[in-house]
This record gives sequence, C-alpha cells and structure tokens, in this order.
Amino acid sequence: VLEAIGVLALCIKGVVIFGALLKWIYKGVKASSFRLEETGRWAVITGATDGIGKAFAEALAEKGMDVVLISRTMSKLETVAKEIRDEYHVNTKVIAADFTADDIYDNIRKELSDLDIGVLVNNVGIAHPYPDRFLDLPGHDRVFRDMIQCNVTGVMAMCLVVLPGMCERRRGAIVNVGSMSAEMPNPMFTVYAATKAFVSKFSLDLASEYKRDGITVQCLTPGFVTTKISMAREPSWMAPTPERYVQSALKSVGYGGKSTGYFPHSLMLFSIHALQFISATLVYWIVTRSMEKFRTREMKKREIAIKT
Repeated sequence: VLEAIGVLALCIKGVVIFGALLKWIYKGVKASSFRLEETGRWAVITGATDGIGKAFAEALAEKGMDVVLISRTMSKLETVAKEIRDEYHVNTKVIAADFTADDIYDNIRKELSDLDIGVLVNNVGIAHPYPDRFLDLPGHDRVFRDMIQCNVTGVMAMCLVVLPGMCERRRGAIVNVGSMSAEMPNPMFTVYAATKAFVSKFSLDLASEYKRDGITVQCLTPGFVTTKISMAREPSWMAPTPERYVQSALKSVGYGGKSTGYFPHSLMLFSIHALQFISATLVYWIVTRSMEKFRTREMKKREIAIKT
C-alpha cells in the first residue's frame, strides 16, 4: 500500500511539473494580448536611469506612453528623459528619490497626483555587492537595512501611492520586478533573495485582491540580465541585455501572476526545480559552491584594484 501511495505521489508530482512546463512554454511562445498603452496616459518607472528600468521606460515610450522616471540622481534622470523625448516624442517627468530613505513618498505622491497613471513598474532594487555569508558581509547592518527599505518598502509604498488612482479609474497595470533568486535556493545572497520573495508573494496576492477592480499585477522573476547589479557582464542567450529582456517580458504582462518574462530563464528555472525535486540538498550544494567560487574571484579583483 505504501509503495502504491509513493508511486501515485510521484505520478501526481510529474503531472504538476509537466503542466508547469507547458504553461511556461505557452507564455514564452504566445504573446499576451494585453495593451499597456490603453491603461492610461502615463507610465511610472522606478530605477529608471539604468538597466531594466531604463529599458522599460524606452519600451513604454515607444508604445506612445508618457513616462515618469524616478531614480536617485537628477543629472542621470535629466539625461535619460531628454533621450526619450528626442527619440520617441513623448512627455517626460523626472523625480529624484533615494529609495533607501523613508521620507520620499509624500513628495512622490504630490508629483504624481494629477497624472493619469496606467502603468507602474517597480524596478528599483539593491543587491549584495558580492556573495557572502550572512554575518561576513562588510557593513552588513547598513547594507541589509537599505536592501529591505528599497526592495520591500519601496515596492509596497509605490503601490500605495499609485493604486488608489488606478482603482478609481478601474484600469491599470503594476509590474513588480522580482528575481529568480526568490524561486530557487540562493545561499550567500540570502537577504536579497528574501526581499525578492516578498515581491513575489506580495504581487500574487495583490493581483487576486484587485483583479475585480480592473488592475493587472504581474511579478517578473528574471534570471541573469546584463545590468550593473548582476553577476552577468557579457550578453548571451541565458543573460540577455536589458532591452532584449524587456521586449520579451512585455509580452507576458497581462497573463497575471508570475513569470520569468524570458523563455530561456523559464527553462533554467524548470531545470532547477526538476533537479531540486530529485535532491534539494544537491541543488543547495551546487549553488553554494558556485557562490563561493564567485566570491573568491571578486575578492581577488578587489585586492588587485586596491594594489593598483
């Protein structure tokens, strides 16, 4: 009897995994029919001067949306805003805000109060400077506080600012940029992965709460993208440029829920989950060894930089 139960459990798990694979393939191949540009006139993007955030701002401007760029450095904001105006002939608005601070949201709310906001892209984020054990990262108290303030509080607070207007107009889309690190074992990036796990859970439940109000909430969980905070430096099939990633991710917005936004990342995550089903201990061991090797390389680079 126990053997039969075990076989049945394995069969059920296999069906679940196969169903998930088919779902990922469908989302990766077939673009969503959701039209972000019909949700409102303005799109708000945080962390908008580099990487994925900048790519989102450009892609949404290409669709004809006016864009609000929010980031820390005003000079960078003004440069990106001018590039977007010149290239796409849309209106732009810039707001300088440091998301590690907790006193920025009254000003952001004031600046956005009279805008027809259709899209919010919560992209801003802070990662570990390099992999390290929880207690060994230099300045960990401040690093972790800033990470939680930016990655967790920032996402929630921006939704509090923008969501009331979306509900009043009964239309809107919120795209929260999480990370694949929250979907798999990630020792030595423990706090970062935990903050992104919040983004994932928050997004899924918020989507359920506000679906009846005409609001779409999507969580993106990308793997490596060649950004300043990524471990990937050279573009490849598995580590796309921000522009390539965003073009793919936009096709998944509208399905709701959670998606890597990029089919190769979905294949990678499926492979990790399949291996984890066979042996979670093995996956933790592989990831930990990989992180330790990466840490060693980074420390050597830093030593060389100090000497020179």
